[in-house]
Amino acid sequence: MAFKAEFDLQPVPKNTLLYSIVIPAHNEENNISYTIEELIPELRNEKIPFEVIIVNDNSTDNTLQVIKELSQKCPEIVVVDNPLPGGLGRAIRSGLKNIKGDVVAIVMADRSDDPKDIVRCYRKIEEGYDCVFGSRFRKESVVTHYPKIKLIANRVVNKFLQILFLTRFNDLTNAFKVYRRHVIENISPLQAAHFNITIEMSLSALIRKYKIAEIPIAWYGRTWGQSKLKLREMGRRYLCTMLMIWFERLLILDDIMKEKDHSSR
Repeated sequence: MAFKAEFDLQPVPKNTLLYSIVIPAHNEENNISYTIEELIPELRNEKIPFEVIIVNDNSTDNTLQVIKELSQKCPEIVVVDNPLPGGLGRAIRSGLKNIKGDVVAIVMADRSDDPKDIVRCYRKIEEGYDCVFGSRFRKESVVTHYPKIKLIANRVVNKFLQILFLTRFNDLTNAFKVYRRHVIENISPLQAAHFNITIEMSLSALIRKYKIAEIPIAWYGRTWGQSKLKLREMGRRYLCTMLMIWFERLLILDDIMKEKDHSSR
């Protein structure tokens, strides 16, 4: 499912865009192998040219060793070691500095994202979209093992974002999103150090009026380990990022759009 486009799309030939998959990993020694073993065959079967940038985010377990071993088996893997201080946002930013692709996906290391959805997002980009937002809360979405308290907080925050930014997209906090490279370049430099990078990226693309599709996705709660998202710690960071981008939209959108238009020439 995708919303009806209000703009002209310019499709590209199938499987001509290099796909960069950025995977931040902090203490994911028991998940990352399964994530890669499910993802890479799916991309190969679809004949999509790709690279997988796995960012070790200051893990204290054997995550770094595991991803180094994976890289020896899979030539598409690039290993990046995120320097201190750590954090999801910093790890994603480190990964983005190392991409070579035309299309970039942010994927979690804990097997929560479905490889088939990663392919589906790439196909939407081929249709001519600049970004594809995965939503866990559309009619066709599948969500399992979502902690109830976090689910309630998610829906409250996303409803607030919908109202504040006058948008129909209903899962802006979800990390799983796909962007054309020129979008990443235009919204950079990114500042968020933690999970608030999810809304920094999506809201920054949104206010710049890029061509965005939203598709329902499958999301699976982690089977090993604990989520790194701590609601109490993240609240102030989400609020800061949200207000920063809202004020950008309110006060300096004309300057932002001029830079976007200039960079696209």
